[in-house]
This record gives sequence, structure tokens and C-alpha cells, in this order.
Amino acid sequence: MGHVRRRRGRTGGVSVSPRTNEYGQPIGEALADWSPRPLPNADRIAGRTCTLERLDPARHAESLVAAHAEAPDGRDWTYLPVGPFASAADRRAWLETAAASEDPRHYAVLDATGEAVGALALMRHDPANGAIEVGHVTFSPRMQRTVASTEAQFLLMRYVFDELGYRRYEWKCDTLNAPSMKAAARLGFTYEGTFRQAVVYKGRSRDTAWFSITDSEWPDRRAEFERWLDPANFDGDGVQRTRLAHGM
Repeated sequence: MGHVRRRRGRTGGVSVSPRTNEYGQPIGEALADWSPRPLPNADRIAGRTCTLERLDPARHAESLVAAHAEAPDGRDWTYLPVGPFASAADRRAWLETAAASEDPRHYAVLDATGEAVGALALMRHDPANGAIEVGHVTFSPRMQRTVASTEAQFLLMRYVFDELGYRRYEWKCDTLNAPSMKAAARLGFTYEGTFRQAVVYKGRSRDTAWFSITDSEWPDRRAEFERWLDPANFDGDGVQRTRLAHGM
């Protein structure tokens, strides 16, 4: 037992039956060569339009505070577990706390001038199962809807899949957070379902939408990111010629 059986479908194609154990029960794909993956440890991940650096308040706090201060109100923090902050000092204090954390592991996003204009993090590290989540995405007005906002996400995905060898990359958000739901789909994540009443934050209940990209999907996702990020995809004003499309 334990083999994969092939059978011919009604249309003449071949379908693959699940593996079975000695009791005839279906079991998952064998991972004979699997071993736990490394924890994320990169301090710098360079791209064309942006660079990710391990969050360091001494180097990044001043520019992050200034970049976020350009927002007209606090709506960018509504669906995050922290913020908006009452003062620049409060924001810096939180950055100090975030920088000291290993999980989540926070990264500042630097634009082409070297200024920190946003941040994101790798969190819920699960090296034994090869799963990890991107979260704490806080892009300032300077970064929102720019090529760098997409490339920052791509750089972190590429690091997780190609360098660390993880099997699963997750995105989770409040189901009421329409921009985050839309961003997950645009970036190639697959919606997996909703965990009802999963979280209590800021004195309210959250239903959490789960999304993921798996290692089997990554090669196609990576190719599409690389196509979209190619400078040839943008005109002289920096406007995209074609949209990012993952065939979903």
C-alpha cells in the first residue's frame, strides 16, 4: 500500500487517486526529503525601486514618522492592532518595541533615496511546517500605490520561498478591510476562508480572512511579478502599461 493509483476519467484524461496507507485510508503527499526551514534572519533585501532593512529606530524612526505624518487622518491604522498614535513620541516608542521583536520580524522599506517610507513584517514563524505570514503592513502616503509598494511585497516573498525554502506564505486580514482583501488578490494570494470571531482588537471583534501562496504556485507568481516590475512595463511617466495579473 502507500502507492499512487492512476485511473482513466470519463473524458479519457488521467486523474490521480490519493495515496493510501496500510488501512486503505487516503493520506497526503509524501515529503521524504523535508526538513524544518531556517528562521528569517536577513537584515537587508535589495530591489530596484526599494530596499528592505531590518527595522532600526536609530536609522528609520525619523523618516518613518515624517512619512506617516503626511496622512490626512488616522484611517490607515483602523485595521491594525496598533495606532493611530497620539504623538511622534508614541510612534517612536512603538518602533522601539517592534525593532526588538524577533517574531514579528519588522522591516523598514526604503525608497530610492534611502528614506524609510513604510514597513512590513514576517510573523507567525513556523519553520517546522514551512509556513510564515506577512503582516504589520504600514505603507505611508509616500509609498502607497507606487511600484515600490508592490516590489516590497515581492522581495519578501522571494526571500521566503527562494532563499528560506518555505512551503506556505500567508496573508490575513479583517474581512471588513476591503483594501487589504483586494491587495491580497492582486498580489496573487488565494482566498482560503474566514475564521469567524477569531480576534479581539481595539475593543471590537474581527472575522479573519485567510489567504496563502504555496511553493507550487510560487514559480508562476514570481514570473508575473518579474514581468510587471520590468522597467519596460512602465512609460516615461512611470505609469504601468499592463496590470499585475496572476490568472485568478
